[in-house]
Amino acid sequence: MTSAEVWALPAATAAAGRALLRRAADERELMRRAQSDPGALARHRLARCRADNTEALRSIVHRHGWPTGPLVGEPASTAALMILLHAPDLPFQLRCRDLIAEAAADGHCPAVHLAFIADHCAVARGEPQFYGTRVNPVTLRPYPVRCPETVDERRGDVGLDPLEHQMAALRRGA
Repeated sequence: MTSAEVWALPAATAAAGRALLRRAADERELMRRAQSDPGALARHRLARCRADNTEALRSIVHRHGWPTGPLVGEPASTAALMILLHAPDLPFQLRCRDLIAEAAADGHCPAVHLAFIADHCAVARGEPQFYGTRVNPVTLRPYPVRCPETVDERRGDVGLDPLEHQMAALRRGA
């Protein structure tokens, strides 16, 4: 968040935005450490961080609603989504999914945020996903997709490339 963005936001939501950015950065660092040293201590620290981040996000959502770009700044809103995707609390994720859907419909949140959390929740519930954003880490194939013949149309509606492009990029990176 730039200093100009911070001054344009109310103090409470600017502070929430800074906290979200810091928390997401801390989690990324712990994930990096856990990947290079995958011991029990690293996994414990990452799990604790995710639980703490979830509680902080829950508090922000309780006070302000979903932290949209206009509320906390675009980078902090994206950080909130990353925290939510790693939250160990499916009921909270489902509640936030609905808040994100409302915010996206009102133009206050990118539709792609809804795609990621909707797919995450669907896969967690054992249901087919809508946009194909979730990939099985073992098979490197998307988890089941609802109406796969129209998935690229849905993906295009939220600003995602066709699913085959995502899969090709994943194969290149694997």
